[in-house]
Amino acid sequence: KKISAEKRKEALKTMYFAKLQNVPTSPRKMRLVADMIRGMEVNRALGVLKFSSKEAAAREKLLRSAIANWEQKNERKAESGELFVTKIFVDGGATLKRMRPAPQGRGYRIRKRSNHVTLFVGSKSNNEDQN
Repeated sequence: KKISAEKRKEALKTMYFAKLQNVPTSPRKMRLVADMIRGMEVNRALGVLKFSSKEAAAREKLLRSAIANWEQKNERKAESGELFVTKIFVDGGATLKRMRPAPQGRGYRIRKRSNHVTLFVGSKSNNEDQN
């Protein structure tokens, strides 16, 4: 178990990613935005997020963070056309359960969902090697 955990840690050192946890948006809505930018070149993805009407697209800071992580690990600036969104996935987070008053003394349950987003960036050649 310890050996496999160390292998996972070593593999993460060669990957460039950013995580955003406990985003107060439902995972279903966030997945619509994630599907829009999956596989895109990062500058184009930033443009898509900027001009999207979806509220979840306002989290473009996550993509900027992943680009900055790549630049930090490689000690150089990313050129246009070099970096792509290789993987992005959205997992469900904690759900806040609330009650809303309903007719005749009843209460309806409201579920305020949250999510965790993980975004990986890399070059196109790295993407082909992994598949």
